[in-house]
Amino acid sequence: MKNTPKKNGIIGKNGAGLLIPFILITSCFALWGFANDITNPMVKAFSKIFRMSVTDGALVQVAFYGGYFAMAFPAAVFIRKYSYKAGVMLGLGMYALGAFLFYPAMLTGSYYPFLAAYFILTCGLSFLETSCNPYILSMGDERTATRRLNLAQSFNPMGSLLGMYVAMNFIQNRLDPMDTAERARLSDAEFAAVRDADLSVLITPYLVIGAVILLMLIVIRMVRMPKSSDQTHNVDFLPTIRRIFCRPRYREGVIAQFFYVGAQIMCWTFIIQYGTRLFMSQGMEEKAAEVLSQQYNIAAMVIFCASRFICTFILRYLSPGLLLKVLAAAACLLTLGVIGFENIWGMYCLVGVSACMSLMFPTIYGIALQGLGDDAKFGAAGLIMAILGGSVLPPLQAAVIDRHTLWGMPAVNLSFVLPLICFVVIVIYGHRSQKREKAA
Repeated sequence: MKNTPKKNGIIGKNGAGLLIPFILITSCFALWGFANDITNPMVKAFSKIFRMSVTDGALVQVAFYGGYFAMAFPAAVFIRKYSYKAGVMLGLGMYALGAFLFYPAMLTGSYYPFLAAYFILTCGLSFLETSCNPYILSMGDERTATRRLNLAQSFNPMGSLLGMYVAMNFIQNRLDPMDTAERARLSDAEFAAVRDADLSVLITPYLVIGAVILLMLIVIRMVRMPKSSDQTHNVDFLPTIRRIFCRPRYREGVIAQFFYVGAQIMCWTFIIQYGTRLFMSQGMEEKAAEVLSQQYNIAAMVIFCASRFICTFILRYLSPGLLLKVLAAAACLLTLGVIGFENIWGMYCLVGVSACMSLMFPTIYGIALQGLGDDAKFGAAGLIMAILGGSVLPPLQAAVIDRHTLWGMPAVNLSFVLPLICFVVIVIYGHRSQKREKAA
């Protein structure tokens, strides 16, 4: 009787099921989604708590995404030398450490220790993303790798939704209702009392997530995880970097990822400023306008999450490059609406952009790493370094927003020209990827 090989599903390799490891690693996607999206509203929160400009508040994003940039290639070297599992565990450890550092940062009553805590936390996230994305790609047939990564990434916005919910209900709603103008009139002693009370509210969710991360670290340590199929653990750093950047698919993917992450962070961070200006112009108080804007942000994330599952299904019928191009083109049109409308329709367009962004990160990631084999760990690091776009571009948008009015229009509206440029870059990458897919 002839032995027929077992058919692999989207998860599994050589007939072996990898469901439990897949679930555990996929849960890490939700954990860093939580960190990303509890942080976006903190730009506004820190600006208010410390009586700073939007530009100074945006240093949160500089520290946050700077950690991704700084640790990506060290993470790749570590993973290449040891294993994906070791990279995941070290990432979780640094994530927990950064979260716990919020407590001593609060005791200082100063802004900059919080930036240091964010930086350490995101060094851990850099390890996690550099490890988990290619690890998921390796858990099955290469032909289904992009679909598998999109499936895992579909759980990332679930963590993001939780982060937004916690930010709104356990931070923004519990901060002192005093608006920015009233805080500016406080004496130094009064300001210090309000600041310290607000900081004690702000740190609590971070301490809780730190404890959850430690528990996750223990579980992954105890579970037997699959080994990667890499043929070597040698760290040939410069030759590998030269080799992978010689591939146009990869090189252009890093550029596209830089602009995508910048666009995502700008759209999700400054929806608060966009909505606050809009709703205050309609007579709403500042705090109520901020909370309502965050509710729209949560709606955007719900749409993002649903769209991720829908688009993952559509990938069965459309090539990744074509779908990426279509979504980016739709995002361009909606962003034009964000810029042009000065009423609720602009907010609707900004929420709609999230539907278009849903598949961009994992699709760019999967296209760029296709065919890299043993070099995927370093390739993943380059794509994680591209997250620097979330550190570089938001402060530029914040600087525009701080102008308040430009050429007779709200500066916050015109600031969305920056995300528009980003989506144009992604349209070009999707088009070039589609041409390569047809040629293949």
